[in-house]
Amino acid sequence: MAESKPSTSSPPVVRSNKPVSEALLNDKWDHAISSLLIRSSLGLSFGVIFSVLLFKRRAWPAFVGLGFGAGRAWEEADAAFKRGGSSTAREGLRLVRTQE
Repeated sequence: MAESKPSTSSPPVVRSNKPVSEALLNDKWDHAISSLLIRSSLGLSFGVIFSVLLFKRRAWPAFVGLGFGAGRAWEEADAAFKRGGSSTAREGLRLVRTQE
């Protein structure tokens, strides 16, 4: 009797056809959106805390905090998109390319 061996070959690895520039752009967008959510929620929470403690539960400190957080995230994302190179480059340092 012939024994049939189950095939143990793994399926082929699917490679992404995206160019490197698109992958970098996707990473920057991911970082920008996550930063927007985190900074906006932190600003909102500080606004709510200040509203409860100092401003007799008014609504405007919460909205001001939300705006400050969103504005900070916007500026960071704007700088990341204008800066060349990867989004994981050293933050705050300008990357100068030299020809060798």
